[in-house]
Amino acid sequence: MDPHKSTELIGRTAVVTGSSSGIGRAIAIELATAGAAVVVHAGHNASAAEDVADHIEGLGGRAEVVVLDLLETAAHESLVEAAWKWRYDVDIWVNNAGADVLTGPAAEMSFEQKADLLWKVDVLSTIRLARMAAQRMANSGGGSILNIGWDGARRGMAGDSGELFAATKGAIMAFSRSLAQSAAKNVRVNCIAPGWIKTAWGETVGSEWQNRAKDESLLGRWGTPEDIAKVARFLVSDDAQFINGQVVDVNGGFRLAGSF
Repeated sequence: MDPHKSTELIGRTAVVTGSSSGIGRAIAIELATAGAAVVVHAGHNASAAEDVADHIEGLGGRAEVVVLDLLETAAHESLVEAAWKWRYDVDIWVNNAGADVLTGPAAEMSFEQKADLLWKVDVLSTIRLARMAAQRMANSGGGSILNIGWDGARRGMAGDSGELFAATKGAIMAFSRSLAQSAAKNVRVNCIAPGWIKTAWGETVGSEWQNRAKDESLLGRWGTPEDIAKVARFLVSDDAQFINGQVVDVNGGFRLAGSF
């Protein structure tokens, strides 16, 4: 590992679901640069996951690729088993995987089909994986679980996408607070609620959405996956050992567009 990188996670093992691209990729790499061995998970894109693992190994870290479609509930148990089999213990579990209903084939689905897909991939997999990870961590002395919500779930947003993500990400945020109470004292559970983050969708949208994303942040810019990853690294580290049951907004400071 590069001696100039942080080392607070040396000796830890982390799992990051949905880490073949976007925010998950950034989190996996960030945790690896802090010393963690990382399970890189992808739903389908094995090549992209291998690229992330290669990047981590190029930094001097350790990575293991697991490709499982979390739409299938049987895959949840398989992912947990694979992670614990690789390193015999897991200290950090990040539930980042989510269905993409904004780009690609799923964008053409009906509202009801999108809702069903988001429930199964985003919400149900987060609930089941977090509960299974928490139980195993409790049995082995402790750990940290981090889920991913959405800052807009608190205030709502008009339109089909706003309704879909408010419902699903809001469920994840509420679940995270409750699991933190169930899993205490030796397993911490927190949640990051990203604002406008420039992932694949943000690279393709027109000027209306580009301007809205910038206008709704006090910092006047899109967030980046790396902005989320740095907060994730802190929250799963011992530096955050007294932070538990929290939903942390990472959005540059929200403001209503045109408020000033």
